[in-house]
Amino acid sequence: MKNSVLYLACLSCKSWLTLNVQLLFLLYCFVFQFYNYISSIQTIYMNYFQLLIFFTVLCSFFGDSAFFCSFCSIFSLDMQSLLCMREKVSSCLTLVLQLSHFLPYCGLSYLGLLTGCDVDTIIDIVLKECTEDGDDYMSCFPYVKHGASLAVICGHMSNTVAQSAEEDLTVLKDALQSNQTKRWQAVGMLKHIFSSANLPWELKKHTINFLLWIMDGNLSEKCNDEVTDFSSYVPGLFASLQAIEMVIMYTSDAVLRRNAFDSFKKVLADIPTSPRFDILKALIANSNSSSMTAILVDCVREEMRRENCQRISVGHDEFLQAEKSCQSSLFWSADVLELVELILRPPKGGPPALPEDSDAVLSALNLYRFVLITESTGKTNCTGVLSKNNLHKAYNEWLLPLRTLVTGIEAENKNDYDQLVVDMVCALNPVELVLYRCIELVEEKLKQ
Repeated sequence: MKNSVLYLACLSCKSWLTLNVQLLFLLYCFVFQFYNYISSIQTIYMNYFQLLIFFTVLCSFFGDSAFFCSFCSIFSLDMQSLLCMREKVSSCLTLVLQLSHFLPYCGLSYLGLLTGCDVDTIIDIVLKECTEDGDDYMSCFPYVKHGASLAVICGHMSNTVAQSAEEDLTVLKDALQSNQTKRWQAVGMLKHIFSSANLPWELKKHTINFLLWIMDGNLSEKCNDEVTDFSSYVPGLFASLQAIEMVIMYTSDAVLRRNAFDSFKKVLADIPTSPRFDILKALIANSNSSSMTAILVDCVREEMRRENCQRISVGHDEFLQAEKSCQSSLFWSADVLELVELILRPPKGGPPALPEDSDAVLSALNLYRFVLITESTGKTNCTGVLSKNNLHKAYNEWLLPLRTLVTGIEAENKNDYDQLVVDMVCALNPVELVLYRCIELVEEKLKQ
């Protein structure tokens, strides 16, 4: 059977190089196919890695080293991801140490791997040479980008691994902190680790620590590049923030959850103000968790509070200054009322679901109350919250239907002393308190 497979492979080869590629491909497919049944995956990997080095050295004499190094890199990075998904982190570091010796030979650097530039380059080389079946080859390596990020994370975890890759982590950190676009690219690559359900939490914890490490300090003062077109980076950053959300929501480690939230805020703060609000709004619109939605709304409120403090420090007594600050502000705009409406009057119609969405509702009410009080005391109307139409809309379409829902739930469960019911009613108490305060504020403004 083995001889038949090799014979068929030889018949389909057009060159010595293609034969070696197909031999490696057959070996990798064997490992991938029987991955869950192999007890000594480390032994296979070590033998496979030695074969890679042997073929790469031979190939350099035939003038096809760029193509073969690219193919070998793809094999190795994908294999590394599979190892990290199954083996303990300590075992993975031993194997990654062997891979790290291979990186400089193939022209791969930590910066290139982390930004995705080197990964795109090796994939393009393979697809260009394998015009007929390149896509078929690449479909067998779904974890190449995972492996690229993991190679850097392992280097951050172990100085020995970084030294074997001939990398200086201080230089890497400086390169990322001084270039915002490369930093965004790195954040976009790390999402593959955060969103993977197969990678262990320990690796995700190290990845969060790495993200905090490169985001440390005042990045705006260190940047020397100027971004002219931000739109191309929005999808990657949005997906990365969603992936960090998954870490926040699903980890059982309180320290990891706190660090993940800190990294979430740092990534968000690294985004320019205009797309930052749009990304937050999109995250809220696509959130399926009431608690996560509440956190995101609180982030919006904090951004508005910060902007308001800056506006006051400049001088809020001047009317022209207030008008100018409204025009330049992106969070203090009518969009924030649309955000509140998204929660208090969902697109599907009717009031929000309670008590399921009580966290999100409470956060939205707090945001509305904050905007209403701030605009009133500051004698501004940047958001339009004080206009008669918006006051009537909030009163009749958001607040009164919500009051009817809350009072109805309380009346329905008034005489039910089951512990679950009591807990549910108690959870609605903060919502009810803020709700009635909002109603009072709106009624006062409508009387004026």
